[in-house]
Amino acid sequence: MKKINGYIWPTLLAMAVAIGIFIGGKLHFNDSPEKLFSTNSKKDKLNRLIDYIDYEYVDEIDTDSIVDVTVNNILGKLDPHSVYIPKSEMNEVAESMKGDFAGIGVSFYMFRDTITVIRTIKNGPSYISGIRPGDRILMADQDTLYGRRIPNDDVVSTLKGKIGTKVNLKVFRKSENKVLDMSVTRDRVPIRSVDSYYMLTGDMGYIKINRFAESTFDEFKDALKKLKLRGAEKLVLDLRDNPGGYLGIAEKLADEFLGEDKLIVFTKNKKGRIKKAYATDKGDFEDKPVYVLINERSASASEIIAGALQDNDIGTIVGRRSFGKGLVQREMDLGDGSAVRLTVSRYYTPTGRSIQKSYKNGNHDYYKKFMERYTSGELVSADSIKVADSLRFVTPKGKVVYGGGGIIPDVFVPIGTNEEEAIDSMDDTYQFFARFVFEHLEEDRTRYAEYTQNQFLDEFKVDDILFDRFIQFVLDRKVRLDFYAYEDKIKAYLKANIAEQLFSPNMSAQIKGDFDPMLKKVKQLDEAIIDPSQVGAVRVKP
Repeated sequence: MKKINGYIWPTLLAMAVAIGIFIGGKLHFNDSPEKLFSTNSKKDKLNRLIDYIDYEYVDEIDTDSIVDVTVNNILGKLDPHSVYIPKSEMNEVAESMKGDFAGIGVSFYMFRDTITVIRTIKNGPSYISGIRPGDRILMADQDTLYGRRIPNDDVVSTLKGKIGTKVNLKVFRKSENKVLDMSVTRDRVPIRSVDSYYMLTGDMGYIKINRFAESTFDEFKDALKKLKLRGAEKLVLDLRDNPGGYLGIAEKLADEFLGEDKLIVFTKNKKGRIKKAYATDKGDFEDKPVYVLINERSASASEIIAGALQDNDIGTIVGRRSFGKGLVQREMDLGDGSAVRLTVSRYYTPTGRSIQKSYKNGNHDYYKKFMERYTSGELVSADSIKVADSLRFVTPKGKVVYGGGGIIPDVFVPIGTNEEEAIDSMDDTYQFFARFVFEHLEEDRTRYAEYTQNQFLDEFKVDDILFDRFIQFVLDRKVRLDFYAYEDKIKAYLKANIAEQLFSPNMSAQIKGDFDPMLKKVKQLDEAIIDPSQVGAVRVKP
């Protein structure tokens, strides 16, 4: 396998890993020993041990860290997806799942030890205040933000704050060669879960969702409305690399495609209580062709949608077998600002499938089994997917589907070559394309000033000079590939990154889409005028 800076690639880096925590209370140090054997002896024993260490141990010990380790060890014995969220991480996690935070609305890059704006959010706080791409933020109030290596997290925390508060910035504008004093009023800044949307063909829209947060359904509806106005009568829903999120949001999104009273999903807890979710009559894309893209890193809520549509004989699932997470977590407050997301039930697709992988041999084995997909050949050939005949189910129209270990697509698309995956990793994981393009734009942004979005999309071409400069940029970072064998793809990715930094993520996704094997397969299926409900699941060997 290829390596970049010592890291194995290509896609092993994107694994989702969950580890966990502790539930407990406080035991007074002078409680009697008999209490250890009362009905609460398990909690009492753990708390008494912590108190002994706190009060009697020979050295000073941070017992909070001991508790964290203990909690993680406890949850590590349960399942791979019960997760502890320390107090220090709660705000970040909450913001990610809520879908916004209070800040100044810029994306930035640490360029030569200076925070440099890549792009401002349109109509956001910085956009309104006149901050432009390429501006260097030197100071925020009294904090100096240049001339030293500052972690991105520290920069973000400095620029974030309460809604309505002001931050005074000193900004160097290279194009004017002067320092500007600018005041920005913090406001809500969206954390987008819809990465991009555009028209893939004259009548087919495309929407990419990266997670299921509180704002995801509204974002999806907004994107779908705009695509329908452009003529979308078919849709590609891209759930690749989507690790999941809120179950309720996934149910609402699946409802958009399913007719009234169709079963979406049901959950069952350890007491046998079953809760079912059905579609309503409010779906905006019922009875229309839909293609759902999944891969080995599509999990949880993504699998709920794919399973709901597959089991109801709606649309076509395209890609590779999904991750296989069929457990439902509920967040529970631990009283000190931290929380635990504890597994409370399992979910099942409409035919009754559980797609949860086995974790009976522990978390290490659980993720090892996932890694084995890369060596077993199943990412290259559907024939290598192993299924148990006992987990065979049949949809209402007679399509055979399987439970256990993920959703198997209706149409299989193999993973790319090592070199193709390497190029993708240079783009999304290592950000080589984005960094090179940013430095290229910094040399002279005016060279692109005359392009409109449509002109750039239709007319701009990456020349050989820029291509060769990118190769040198990557070679300097110890990457070795047959670059010229993938010249067209690399040039397209360079163009896409320029489009994203100058215009929008939608343009970037549209340009990259021409080199996407799954989107090529969707177009082939669509052009063949195949009834999606008649597409059988990929053949696998029980």
